[in-house]
Amino acid sequence: MDIEIRHARIIVTVHAAGSISRGAGELGLPQPSLTAQLHRIEKAVGGELFVRSRTGVKLTELGERLVPLFAELVRRADEVVAVVGASSSAAPLRLGNTEWTPPALRDALHTVLTDTVVRTETLDAGAAVTAVREGALSAALVHAVPDLPGTEPPAHTLGRVRIVREPVWLALPHDHPLTARAEVDAAELPRLTWVRHSPAHWFHTVEEALLAPPGRPASARSAKVLHLVNSQREAMRWVHDMGVAALTTPSGATAGITLVPLVCPEHVEMRLVWRRGEVTEQTLRQLVETVREYYAAYARTVPGYWQWLLDHRRDHPELHPFLPVSAGQERVSGRSAAHQQGVSAVRQHRLHDNHTAAERR
Repeated sequence: MDIEIRHARIIVTVHAAGSISRGAGELGLPQPSLTAQLHRIEKAVGGELFVRSRTGVKLTELGERLVPLFAELVRRADEVVAVVGASSSAAPLRLGNTEWTPPALRDALHTVLTDTVVRTETLDAGAAVTAVREGALSAALVHAVPDLPGTEPPAHTLGRVRIVREPVWLALPHDHPLTARAEVDAAELPRLTWVRHSPAHWFHTVEEALLAPPGRPASARSAKVLHLVNSQREAMRWVHDMGVAALTTPSGATAGITLVPLVCPEHVEMRLVWRRGEVTEQTLRQLVETVREYYAAYARTVPGYWQWLLDHRRDHPELHPFLPVSAGQERVSGRSAAHQQGVSAVRQHRLHDNHTAAERR
């Protein structure tokens, strides 16, 4: 039997998944079929690649030598497919977003990816990852919380990279007494009246960690919840219109509310997840850099957040190219025109939101 690309992908997927059963799920194969294919592949390469156990699989000595080569083979093959696809004018970049879909971001992508048709779509995190896996989207921006179960995208066969690590802050109406604080301790949160996310929403797990941690007594974990929402933007409307509190990331904030940092805040990651073979390495680099640059420009428009990023720059190395090199000094970017256009567009959209909030008041 000759080793083919599909065989290399099977080996790489099983190794990334950590078990044959999870690998079968990632590949969409029945487990007995995958097990039989693994035996044929191992026979072809002259020995076992994995040590099987009840807890999963580990590489054998032969596997440690061959799996990196298989991974490189898969990467090269995916790059060939992506380059061929990019050469066709009928191959747009289909980008999914969850929660954070500012129109100015799409404009910034068009400015940089001049030879690529960019199409964007907003959908929930689970649907976005599924759409990428099934080929309906080229890539998607999703949120994940690595330290909390239930928020990590099950994307062993997908590429992924962190765009930015966002803090979780307290959102309050402007006239709330706590807005005068520099920080709020999590122990004070149960005393507030809340709007929270429904259990099916990815952010619900974050709220549970802050509002109902397992080690806290039940009496200290009780909090009055006025309503359950299905998006951060809807939560912000309840904060503004009903005077309740909510937790949010800075990218989920809207005009008309005040964000207050938490002491030792929880963090979530905004990630780019892409389907291998759909995006070339060059397009991927441009996409990641553009979204990060746009995010830095967006951070300037959120009161208090830009200074907080500067004070905590060590925790956000991915944004270093777009933060001032030192106090009072801005980095000179090779794409300064695109950066300034992005900053201007973000500010215009924030002004529009401010006017809309004022009309509601």
